Amino acid sequence: MKFLCQVWFETAEISKLSEEEGRQLTQESIDNDNRLRASGHIIVANALREPETARTVRVRQGGTAITDGPFAELKEHLGGFVLIEAKDMEEATRIAATFPVARYGMIEVRAAFDIRFPDE
Repeated sequence: MKFLCQVWFETAEISKLSEEEGRQLTQESIDNDNRLRASGHIIVANALREPETARTVRVRQGGTAITDGPFAELKEHLGGFVLIEAKDMEEATRIAATFPVARYGMIEVRAAFDIRFPDE
C-alpha cells in the first residue's frame, strides 16, 4: 500500500532554528530518507519552499484567479511530503515516526489509492 506522509511544520518553531541546526536537520533527514529508500519504503521525498513563495489557483465559472502566497498568517505550514510503501497504516505510522522533522511539527499519514474507472 502507498501512504502519503505530509510534513507539517509549526511555523514559529521551525523559524527558530539556526543555520547550523537547519543543516543538521537536513542531513538527518537525508540519512533517514536514504535508509528508508534502501529498505524499499520511500517512493519519493520532497521538501517544499516557504509558503510565501506559493501561488493559489482557483477556477470558478470559467475564470481563473491566481493569488500569491497564503491569505493569513500561518501557525503551521506544509513543508514537504514523502510517498512511502508500507504493508498497513501501523507500519506507515512507525515509518513516519522516524522522520527527524517530526520534532518541529507533525506528520500526517494518509493511505493513497489510484483513481480509475472499473473497466480500466
